[in-house]
Amino acid sequence: MASTSRRALDAQPPGTAPGTVPGKTPKTVLGTAKEPRLSARATATAEIYRSLRGDIVAMRRKPGEPIVEKHVAESFGVSRTPVREALLRLADDGLVEIFPQSGTFVARIPVNALPEAVVIRTSLECTAVRYAAVRAARSQIAALRANILLQQETMAAGDLDGFHEADEAFHSLISEIAGFPGLWNMAQQVKMQVDRYRRLTLPEPGRIPHVLAEHGGIVDAIAARDPAEAERLMTIHLGALLESVPNTQGANPFFFSGAQPDDSSKTPSKTKTESTPS
Repeated sequence: MASTSRRALDAQPPGTAPGTVPGKTPKTVLGTAKEPRLSARATATAEIYRSLRGDIVAMRRKPGEPIVEKHVAESFGVSRTPVREALLRLADDGLVEIFPQSGTFVARIPVNALPEAVVIRTSLECTAVRYAAVRAARSQIAALRANILLQQETMAAGDLDGFHEADEAFHSLISEIAGFPGLWNMAQQVKMQVDRYRRLTLPEPGRIPHVLAEHGGIVDAIAARDPAEAERLMTIHLGALLESVPNTQGANPFFFSGAQPDDSSKTPSKTKTESTPS
């Protein structure tokens, strides 16, 4: 039996791995040779998803705007398959709507979903800012103040995209200082629709200076080691996001769907002070 196996091995063409059949594609450790192709498709899907998601959240693609699979595929140099997969993910996020007979369109901003998103984000970020006020090192407070300066520079330059990026970095930094960067990651998952709405409010007269003043107050509270005040200011800051919904929706009616509840912009006040995180 052993001699038969040896003869079979000796009969294989030079350079052929033992146990393989000439002309056949060998299996890999991970599975089959098809897997690199599947991996490439998954990578393309992820890239297309991130690109479209970024464009939609930044309002570079407006609500109601069609997304043509063919055009997207051509721009990325891929087949339509990864494009379809990316669009399905975006549909799950509520950022696109797919109509089999009509096509795919950027979803309108669901007004009735904004209050819940703000409540969840406020809960996460108030926790972060309380811990940040207790744990912030001098260098970290300096980093927050440097970020405020960057926000001022982008405002002076009229760079709305730059201001939004600096604003995002500000909130992310607070979570990092708190020692819980995952809080910001969770907030990002729930605030996509809020970000779309918020982009429409930035050009409003006085809006950015108001946001800057609120950010400055939050940094001052962190520097003063006052977690209760930091939380109070963060609650006011994020709660103010909803105040402009009626006017913003009125100015851009085709960008929104649904209606805001009458009491959704009101933040319940606390009846007692919570203990400071240690």
